Amino acid sequence: MSTTSFRSRIRESIANETLQKALDANAERRLKGRAAAFESIPDWSERRQRAHEIRTDVIERLNDYLAQFIGNLEKNGVIVHRAQDAAEAIQMILDISQEVKREKGKGDILIAKSKSMVSEEIALNHILEKHDIKVVETDLGEYIVQLRHERPSHIITPAVHLTRAQVAKLFQEKLGTPYMEDIPVLTATARKVLREVFLTADIGFSGVNFGVAETGALCIITNEGNGRMVTTIPPVHIALMGMERLVPNLDDLTLMLSLLPRSATGQKLTVYTQLLHKPLANQTRHLIILDNGRTRLRNSPLRESLYCIRCGACLNACPVFRELSGHAYIGADNSIAPYPGPIGSVISPGLLGENYVQLAQASSLCGACKEVCPVDIDLPKLLTRVRAGQATKEGKKKNGAGLSPLSKFFMRIYSRVARNPRLFAVSQRLAAAGTHLVSPFSNMFRIPAFTGWGYSKDFPRFASRPFRSRWKNDDSGNGKSVNWDIQQVESQAINLPTDQSTVSPTDSFTAELTALGGHVTQTKNVTGSIIEFLKSRGIDRIHLEPNTLDESILQKAGITSTNIPDTGILSGATPHFPVQSSETCGVTKAICGLADTGSILIVDGEGSPLHASLLPEIHLAVLKKSDILPSLPDAMDLIRDKSAAVFITGASRTADIEMTLTIGVHGPGEVHVFLVDDSMGQ
Repeated sequence: MSTTSFRSRIRESIANETLQKALDANAERRLKGRAAAFESIPDWSERRQRAHEIRTDVIERLNDYLAQFIGNLEKNGVIVHRAQDAAEAIQMILDISQEVKREKGKGDILIAKSKSMVSEEIALNHILEKHDIKVVETDLGEYIVQLRHERPSHIITPAVHLTRAQVAKLFQEKLGTPYMEDIPVLTATARKVLREVFLTADIGFSGVNFGVAETGALCIITNEGNGRMVTTIPPVHIALMGMERLVPNLDDLTLMLSLLPRSATGQKLTVYTQLLHKPLANQTRHLIILDNGRTRLRNSPLRESLYCIRCGACLNACPVFRELSGHAYIGADNSIAPYPGPIGSVISPGLLGENYVQLAQASSLCGACKEVCPVDIDLPKLLTRVRAGQATKEGKKKNGAGLSPLSKFFMRIYSRVARNPRLFAVSQRLAAAGTHLVSPFSNMFRIPAFTGWGYSKDFPRFASRPFRSRWKNDDSGNGKSVNWDIQQVESQAINLPTDQSTVSPTDSFTAELTALGGHVTQTKNVTGSIIEFLKSRGIDRIHLEPNTLDESILQKAGITSTNIPDTGILSGATPHFPVQSSETCGVTKAICGLADTGSILIVDGEGSPLHASLLPEIHLAVLKKSDILPSLPDAMDLIRDKSAAVFITGASRTADIEMTLTIGVHGPGEVHVFLVDDSMGQ
């Protein structure tokens, strides 16, 4: 039976000591990081409610927002496709690939792929490989699980179930590298292999975190830089987006960006927050908007699940997921669900059918998932609806979905007993007497086997005195309930941030960027300061955005500058840009800085500043002090008329191996900001 297989997988996960260690480390660090990140926005509860209202409005008026979004996309020069199901979406991607192959004239097609849970939903990689199209995952965690021929174990940290030793052995077997457990070395190995993939790929493929209906922007957020690579370097970019992933306008996007990174990774902003309006020069961009059951889900009792912004917070908070990992969430056919955890136990059956209804039984309904959800989805309520057989259409209820027949029988008995107060009181006393005899042996004899409780723990003892009896005869003898001062409890729980009103924007920006490993240099002579930096590193050739530094002074100092980024760092690569000698440093202007996050804004323009801030090992940004703005909402108007822009918050980074932070992945490993006054010359 499928339920037995599900339980077998659960027992295997619980018994796997290596897995348990990895999961404990992930949950602990994620939850602590989330708590620390939310301390900086004491109004997070109000933001959360506002985000819930925005998502409610989007799902309610989805057709209107989609029409507006598509209209603006087409005005921006993006080719838009609508796919009703997985088969249509895959065929569209195959058709685009074949067109690219025809234009290329000969040879195979290589797709460099950034992280996309929707592509996991439709099993895209497997189908592409059947059609002899090579697709390479470029997120470090996704790359690791692809080499292992596995599905991701977590929607944010795909390789959370693996140790560094397992990754070292994998790289030795698959990449031919010496066995080495040093995580920075493992990361550098993946960077070297994947850099050539980025530079030679015919197609870049990505998901979409948010689509902005008002402007037609695609928002993509990543930490490693692979999302930027696949959207800027290959001549063709394909984005795949679930039709529900919309926000009405840039203000609403700003709100979501204040919640998503904090919930997902404990960051105020991800390292790279991209907004793509138009294709870059000499680039074609396709967007595939996927339904695949979302319309059906929208018209079902589970519609609230479409509010999800895929942060993964509910997985980290769930006591069940923290013991199992994503690979334990399997369907009746033993296939691993594309979406695990609390939200996956609703989304997977909601989108993909009854095969996954049993997942809703893997929940204690404790409410931790609802508590941490940044858009306040009532997941316990939705999980009970799946259990009641409401995963598809209302009216087709199948109570106890996912339970064994014996479990359903006992649940029916419990339901009848619980609705009769006297009978329930008697049952409590009988249960108390019975479990005092049974519980010490339940684990030994797997009692009761029909529920699976005894697989990992003893059956709990019932209280010797039922609650009703204790309430009526409390220690004081007055039978009164206790009144709690809720406001007092809540006020003690909130850690208010220190007063920032006296901190200057410059000091705040400097402190935030420095905390992220970035570097800030205040200078009156930016060209001279950058020359001094370059000389100290032995760098004599840079990629320079025009009108950023005094190039005549650079030449006198023996610094050669070019406006074409060097992508030919690896021998044997056939990049899409002219190859220069090795440029390890890119210098660009920053349109603005954000005081509260230490971020800088880089926009597309002459001299390829998006490439210059991404491809070299070191990124130097020139920022005027007067262009430091308080926060993200103050900067959004600056990108409305830009074809592409990115907010950069520190150096590229990953924590995909054993949750160990490693700086420098696909993007630069160093970010230096040179702060200058408006009145000062170069």
